[in-house]
Amino acid sequence: MLVSIFNDVIGPVMRGPSSSHCAAALRIGRLARDLMGGDADEVLVEFDRKGSLVTTHESQGSDMGLAGGLLGWETDDDRLPGAMQILRDQGMRLRIAAVDADDPHPNTYRLTLRAGRETRFLRAISTGGGMIEVLNVDGFKVSLFGDCFTTLLWVRGDGPELARRLATLMDPNEVLVHESAAEQLVAVQADEFVSDQLLAQLPGEFHLHTVKRLGPVLPVLSRRDTRVPFTTCAEMLRYDGGRNTPAWRLAVAYEMQRGGLTEEAVLARMVQIVGILRRSIAQGIAGTHYEDRVLGHQSGKFQELLTAGRLLNGGGLNRAVLYVTALMEVKSSMGVIVAAPTAGACAALPGVVIALAEELNLDELAMAKALLAAGLFGVFIATRWTFAAEVGGCQAEGGSAACMAAAALVGMAGGTLAQSVAASSLAFQSMLGLICDPIANRVEAPCLGKNVMAAGNALLCANMALADYDPVIPLDEVIATAERVGGQMPRELRCTALGGLSITPTSKSIEERLAAKKAAACGHGCACH
Repeated sequence: MLVSIFNDVIGPVMRGPSSSHCAAALRIGRLARDLMGGDADEVLVEFDRKGSLVTTHESQGSDMGLAGGLLGWETDDDRLPGAMQILRDQGMRLRIAAVDADDPHPNTYRLTLRAGRETRFLRAISTGGGMIEVLNVDGFKVSLFGDCFTTLLWVRGDGPELARRLATLMDPNEVLVHESAAEQLVAVQADEFVSDQLLAQLPGEFHLHTVKRLGPVLPVLSRRDTRVPFTTCAEMLRYDGGRNTPAWRLAVAYEMQRGGLTEEAVLARMVQIVGILRRSIAQGIAGTHYEDRVLGHQSGKFQELLTAGRLLNGGGLNRAVLYVTALMEVKSSMGVIVAAPTAGACAALPGVVIALAEELNLDELAMAKALLAAGLFGVFIATRWTFAAEVGGCQAEGGSAACMAAAALVGMAGGTLAQSVAASSLAFQSMLGLICDPIANRVEAPCLGKNVMAAGNALLCANMALADYDPVIPLDEVIATAERVGGQMPRELRCTALGGLSITPTSKSIEERLAAKKAAACGHGCACH
């Protein structure tokens, strides 16, 4: 699937501490719900003992996300904190188990779903920033991203001929046939489901015995023969051809072609996201509260001291620190945030962009253009690599956010396209090797400090690029290096709660205290939500 700025980079709009846990799990749960026709009685969720989810699924929101998806909710539903209990109240039994599966991807979900005599299996991965891929349905190897209307047809006949007939009748994006010894699975991905009326036109020779319809879970859908103008920074520069096109305009051109959208629609969607972000910043500064939380409300005092002139003079950077803190506090209180590019790194990019835009007296359209420019540079990362800390450490989250923000700030300051590229490379280079080690297994600390560091890094690298500092290494090579460094990192330092600050005595003490507090609040001695 080709990367979309609104699918993969700036989004989803969501609640929860982690996009790769909460939003991705919810989307997987939504597809699993559709696989059962919305009627599962029992769900077994299995996590590989050697993966990341076995130690993080509860505290970082996978359980909550799965429950919300099985209930059919959206990623920003205000009922999400109570999703597990609501699921139980509706009579569904959800059990989580650790298994030795040797799954190649650390964020692998194995779901076995039952309703009466019907049993279905789904294996999917969370690939970072809320993005997912379904790899297996009932033993058939598939590749589904939730970006189409997908109709699955189980047939004990001529699957390839059925696929050919459907392709002729409805002009879908793609029809694939997956075979086993006993039957075939025909997967039809299109801009609409295969209707019952169309199926009724097919002869009985196909022995079609089961039909399942999986709705899209992403905001920007894929179309047949979807194309984009470029996928790497080098290709973008060749596409620009020395015209010095502003990065935001190149982003609009990219997303128009990727999503089949008009320029007005692309800008309007990003302006809407800016409005969400600014409301969340205001909410954070006003004060937030949540019981299962490491850090309390800190942004309010920072604003008080900033207003009184009692902080060291950091210029616009102080406003950025305030906004970054506010957004992180909203995230930690289950408020609405935008994964940009992830929930764990949700604050650095929008915090510094909105803060500096206000310093320059720019409006929300200018902020939206800056976020689009940032999203374009995120496309280069997501296409080649990942935003998932479980795969690449915090360099994949905070490093990517700094890279994207630096490019956006240069454009907002009137710099050239070449200077935006230089800033992005400079910012990413200085965050290579950053580990992911959340204290008490919550995405709060040292995540707040890393978001602040990414914002400051972006601002400083933007100014360096505006002064024509030489980044030396091209951005595409920096992204490739980040991918290689991520592969060289020990598993324990990639968001597993098994290394770094997460295993200090203080971290373990906080984790135990929060677990006891949650069990007491639950009322029956468990650690459920």
